[in-house]
Amino acid sequence: MTLSRFLAVLAFVAFLAFFGVVIRFVPHPDLGVAIGIGVLLAGYDLWSQLRSRAR
Repeated sequence: MTLSRFLAVLAFVAFLAFFGVVIRFVPHPDLGVAIGIGVLLAGYDLWSQLRSRAR
């Protein structure tokens, strides 16, 4: 795994950890849905970018 891929995955994990804390301490359903959509979009973007570099 190259350094840029490692840093991208590390940043995504930090993103997930931050929003995990937000959801834990501010348990509003609408906030959870908005964060879930954002995490799914960021995850898809990360996956598509890492997949395109492998080709």
